[in-house]
Amino acid sequence: MRKTLAPRVTEIEEEIAALMEFRNKPAGSVRITLSHHALTQLIWPKLRSVLHDYPDIRLELSVDAGFRDIVEDGFDAGIRLGESVEHDMIALRVGPDWRLVAVASPAYVAARGRPEHPQDLLAHDCINRRLATVGALYPWEFGKDGKELRVRVEGRLTLNDDPTMVAAALESVGIAYVPEDMVAAHLECGALMLLLDDWSPQFAGYHIYYPSRHQNLPAFKAVVNALRHHTPRSVAGQPSG
Repeated sequence: MRKTLAPRVTEIEEEIAALMEFRNKPAGSVRITLSHHALTQLIWPKLRSVLHDYPDIRLELSVDAGFRDIVEDGFDAGIRLGESVEHDMIALRVGPDWRLVAVASPAYVAARGRPEHPQDLLAHDCINRRLATVGALYPWEFGKDGKELRVRVEGRLTLNDDPTMVAAALESVGIAYVPEDMVAAHLECGALMLLLDDWSPQFAGYHIYYPSRHQNLPAFKAVVNALRHHTPRSVAGQPSG
């Protein structure tokens, strides 16, 4: 019975939301699934203003490290890296390219040395990452001069949470491989050291992906417009930033 009613309930909700176009401000609920990193570093800072500007919009942001079937699970959209977006969905960039970086505390480097090549990590205590989607350990990905390299590191600690990885690196537990923007302040103050900088490749930025039927719903349009990524343009002969 639930499967029979679900499509019609969705249609009714979308019809009601479409009627909101006649109101001064959009109204309705928007449910988004995304990773912890995307939420804290990118999406929430952009969506704060939506709640202030549109009091009739309700947001649900659900953190999930794995991939979700947004249609089957009742989400309006998902936030994932561009290379991971389903091909049958509309996708829109919401953030710049970024990279994972290897970091360690000065105390760790003083005691264990500094790796000069990704393969040197095999002799180090690395903080492994367990992938939620397949349950396997994530092989650290590196690249330089067109050469790609994956290293299956080893270490005493395995996690699936970036903030805890950063905390463990700060406590000299081992080398962490985490999003650069999460450790920028620690690198600037010297609490962490950047390792293998020239081997750290760029990853495709975050995209919001969603079924085409959502694109004209007023509340959803307001959320998408707030999230849209704008690439800086060059001005008066100056290069873009």
